[in-house]
Amino acid sequence: MPQTMTEKILARVAGRASVRAGEEVLARPDFVIAYDFPGYTDVFFREAREEFGVDKVPSPERFVLFIDHMVPATAPKEEELHKVTRAWGKEQGVPVHEREGIGHQVSAELGYATPGAFAVHFDGHVSQLGAFGTLAMGARKSVLETFVSETMALTVPGTVKIELTGTLQPGVMARDVFHHMVRVLGPSSCRFKVVELCGPVIDAMSIEGRQTICGQAMFLGATTMLIAPDAKTLAYAQGRSKIALEPVYPDADAVYDREVTIDVSALAPIVVAPPSPANTRDLSEYAGLEVHTGYLGSCASGRLEDLRAAADVLRGRRIKQGFQLHVVPTSQAIMSQAAKEGLISTLVDAGAFISSSSCDYCYGRIATMTDGQRAVSTGTLNTPGRMGSADSEIFICNAAVVAASALEGCIADPRPYLAEAARARAEALEGSAA
Repeated sequence: MPQTMTEKILARVAGRASVRAGEEVLARPDFVIAYDFPGYTDVFFREAREEFGVDKVPSPERFVLFIDHMVPATAPKEEELHKVTRAWGKEQGVPVHEREGIGHQVSAELGYATPGAFAVHFDGHVSQLGAFGTLAMGARKSVLETFVSETMALTVPGTVKIELTGTLQPGVMARDVFHHMVRVLGPSSCRFKVVELCGPVIDAMSIEGRQTICGQAMFLGATTMLIAPDAKTLAYAQGRSKIALEPVYPDADAVYDREVTIDVSALAPIVVAPPSPANTRDLSEYAGLEVHTGYLGSCASGRLEDLRAAADVLRGRRIKQGFQLHVVPTSQAIMSQAAKEGLISTLVDAGAFISSSSCDYCYGRIATMTDGQRAVSTGTLNTPGRMGSADSEIFICNAAVVAASALEGCIADPRPYLAEAARARAEALEGSAA
């Protein structure tokens, strides 16, 4: 029976030879991933014991917890939450990774992004593990099932196949590609489906770019997103994967709910204008609009290629007086590598404020805006109040746009700056060859 990647993975974890979209199954996740957050993990810990009588989670080797919000703590109740999480992890024999970065990224670095695996989290941005061929779903409070049982009930989702064709133009990044997909297809176009992403654009894209796209699957209405493993994926996973699994690929005659082709050859940098993550617009429509602060980070876009793009724009320049540019690498490992490459010093010399990895800038706990302010951001959302006042505005864009806007104090096209950086590199190579 021909199957999609999703059907193959869920068949394995359900102990079945095959499954079909729409079937109800009991699936045993290979990994249960969470970060401590009030109303979620603390409730899971308590309810598992008090309501279900479960003192030990089943197969604790499947679990991993991250402390990546409210870091560092600014109030006793925040530190108390972290204290509870640490104690629970020690009691259960479950690893707790603290201050290593944003869990969605660090889980990949630690090997939970195993090609062919099934992972669950309460947060839907775990879908970025789909860049590695991992079926990773956000299930909100249904994740409690995995704290009291080996399995969880779910309906096998159908799959939408999206092929990206063409060649990306200079200055266009994965962030632009994803939000263009939302513009073309609509924010509910893949509701409750898995998106299987393929095509020459994906083949040429870095692992980091693929993570950026997969991590935003929810803004298409999708349950998650998957990319079939290739040489890049397998090279990254080799020596990291927590369990030994065969990579999973779709059958050539797999049955999809829908198949779509999107050509991105003519795509230019975009902004996602407030108040909705569905409001994708050409950057040119907003060029020159005054902005006051910038955020480069989050689980979506704070990786090395984002930092490199920003550094190319900012190298040898200073951000506009009064503009606040916050740069938050997605993990400590990324921060370390960026420092080795000289990216951190370039950003600091330009006037950026660099912070250690956490989720706190993304949801407005740190660097909040007041009434009337505007931000350019690589964060995940631009809804009112996401970064402070409900009367402030957030324009989502790629990392290079954030950097160019920081220089000019208004929404700005990064392509002239990037072209200048490319010319400088070419001249330096010619000089070294001579």
